[in-house]
Amino acid sequence: MAHLSRDKSKLMARLRRIKGQVEGVERALEAESDCADVLQQIASIRGAVAGLTSEMMEEHLRSHVVAAETASEREQGAEKMIQILKSYMK
Repeated sequence: MAHLSRDKSKLMARLRRIKGQVEGVERALEAESDCADVLQQIASIRGAVAGLTSEMMEEHLRSHVVAAETASEREQGAEKMIQILKSYMK
């Protein structure tokens, strides 16, 4: 994943925000906060994870399929993405 190093700080910041959101849900549950508020926080986490997933999928496609140096590498990159999508869609 050396190609991710240029965006690493951006990805890590995104991940830290998600971690903070999850910790917020944990605190809300411990404090027995209103269900609607907790559900709203969970919905926000889901959106943040979906955005991170989308960004990572795009990076994989661009680096390992579109910019692959050989047909074999392109096929391997595409097959990995197919496996990921099947898992993601379950």
